[in-house]
Amino acid sequence: MPLFTVYTPTFNRAHTLHRVFDSLQAQTCRDFEWLVIDDGSTDDTPALMARYQSEAAFPVRYLREPHRGAHHAHNLSLRESQGQLWLKLDSDDGCLPDALARLQDHWEQFTAVQRGAFSGVTGLCRDQNGALVGMRFPTDPLDCSAAELEYRHKVRGEKWGFLRLDVLRQFPYPEDVPGNFIPESFIWCQISQHHQTRHINEDLRIYWMDAPSLVHGRANPRTNAVGHRLMFKMVLDLESGWFWVAPLRLLRASVQYSRFAFLSGMGFGAQWSALKSLGGRLLWLTALPVGFVLWRRDCVRFPQP
Repeated sequence: MPLFTVYTPTFNRAHTLHRVFDSLQAQTCRDFEWLVIDDGSTDDTPALMARYQSEAAFPVRYLREPHRGAHHAHNLSLRESQGQLWLKLDSDDGCLPDALARLQDHWEQFTAVQRGAFSGVTGLCRDQNGALVGMRFPTDPLDCSAAELEYRHKVRGEKWGFLRLDVLRQFPYPEDVPGNFIPESFIWCQISQHHQTRHINEDLRIYWMDAPSLVHGRANPRTNAVGHRLMFKMVLDLESGWFWVAPLRLLRASVQYSRFAFLSGMGFGAQWSALKSLGGRLLWLTALPVGFVLWRRDCVRFPQP
């Protein structure tokens, strides 16, 4: 089995998939497979992927699914991936030629005992012109959880690396959720409770800044209200203890939890009962008036049909 599974979810991205393919063709490490899950594309992605499968110098698996959303495609990737280590490389991005080799080198520096404590290794991103995207890590390497990186070290911006597949499989997205998106923090919050990540100041991913958005105009917050509510609930349940380090950040999460809870049809009592931590409930009570106002604003801007 390969060391890495490089997972690419795609939806009508035939015009950018060459970036992923070309960068994988150039990898100095060949111990990987490319798993592409097509979430119901209507462009010529199937024909393009057939050509890539015939040309690639590495295994390529292409699965075509009905359009059900990113969280369904993610869960399918967890079931289908054959590698020990899992990387998500978006359909409009690429990676540097030595990216997988450098990640492999860092992983092999861990002893067997150390590997049990770490979920993966994460590096930096640059844009197509070579400029850094996001912040550098304060030390190199920096071993900490995702929560520590956010709240204590206050590192922001795009990052990229791998996760252990056996760890990631423990935290799938719920699938009985309306809409087509649940923010990735839903998963990171849970992994952060159990595992650290090694963070390295090495450019690994090319984050293209020119891809047009598939969303035009102001997005209707009702569409993925449940997914956002679940994510902010996870933040309040698992990370409210960081309040004294980053109070404003957690208060904003509390506001958004109540806003999206109202949008998904939950009343006051249901919102309170859904939260499992005392700290999360106290934050929710504090931020409830602002969340209520934002919900009323959403109702005016996006009336229910």
